[in-house]
Amino acid sequence: MNIHEYQAKQVLKGFGVPVLRGGVAFTPDEAVKVANALGGPTWVIKAQIHAGGRGKGGGVKLVKSIGDVGAEAERMLGMNLVTPQTGPDGKIVHRVYIEQGSDIQRELYLSCLVDRATSRIAFIASTEGGMDIEEVAAKTPEKILTLTVDPAAGVQQHHGRRIAFEFGLVGDEIKQCIDLVKRLYRAFEQTDASLIEINPLVVTKTGDLLCLDAKLNFDDNALYRHGEIAGLRDASEEDPTELEASKRDLNYVKLDGTIGCMVNGAGLAMATMDIIKLYGGEPANFLDVGGGADKEKVTEAFKIILRDPNVEAILVNIFGGIMRCDIIAEGVVAAAKEVQLAVPLVVRLEGTNVEQGAKILADSGLPILSANELADAAEKVVKAAKEAA
Repeated sequence: MNIHEYQAKQVLKGFGVPVLRGGVAFTPDEAVKVANALGGPTWVIKAQIHAGGRGKGGGVKLVKSIGDVGAEAERMLGMNLVTPQTGPDGKIVHRVYIEQGSDIQRELYLSCLVDRATSRIAFIASTEGGMDIEEVAAKTPEKILTLTVDPAAGVQQHHGRRIAFEFGLVGDEIKQCIDLVKRLYRAFEQTDASLIEINPLVVTKTGDLLCLDAKLNFDDNALYRHGEIAGLRDASEEDPTELEASKRDLNYVKLDGTIGCMVNGAGLAMATMDIIKLYGGEPANFLDVGGGADKEKVTEAFKIILRDPNVEAILVNIFGGIMRCDIIAEGVVAAAKEVQLAVPLVVRLEGTNVEQGAKILADSGLPILSANELADAAEKVVKAAKEAA
């Protein structure tokens, strides 16, 4: 789960992480009130959406008068902000964050995340703050430092010192960096975060370290432990189809292809998408119905897949273990009839009661293409999608 910048800063502030004073506003008048309360002489107005690169799209502005605060807030609120991370459709700005201006001397990059390679929490640091870290990694990887933390020992003084030396900090700045690293690690652990990104982390002209921007992502599976964080969820920032799928206990992620996929099991779903690409097709989604799907759940899965207008064909790939193939076949037939399926459907069943499932499909009277193996299914669905297109 993602949250807005202003929410991320409130969470981090609770752990003593240094952030500037600021306030959120939903109208230009509210923005002016926040600015007056903060005091000048400068303010930064930031559009609040779940995407980076806001400055490139006109979503971050420095202003020097109260009148400009109101004008910029009015311009941003309701705008469709397009950034490199939103895609061409952009996102509508419903709120802005007003923050005090600061005298920036240097911009740095610091993040804390789960390192999948080592199964540990890791810090990533770079002197190239304010830039796309992916671009830095691609062009100048030597400017990125990665430090993993032993979970048994936890974060130590030397982690903070190593990062401070990488940044070229001196004197009291080093002490501040050590303290910041410890606080970020504590925040990461205690909130079950999956990412804390500070970009930029700035050094002011007075030698203070400040988190000028903050991005926090959380592990959805741990949100039941953090009601206060779960309450920060902004459903308007999420894909409505993915949100609906989560309510139905379906794991769905929209992709850019034309072949809808319905599979039971995340690993099998990944393999299904891979083989679709191998045979020249592009998956339109990741959809895992789980191990205990019934007719109703399968029907909902079909409806969600078909909400994507790019879908030209659907592949159902089920391995019946706990979930029997005959139950899935009944669900597929019922769903195809209910949604009046108008795109080609390829079904590959294997496992418990596969013979009964195949008979149900064959006797349905629907134009369902059956497949015996995954390769056969992929070949058929790619061909059907291309013919339908």
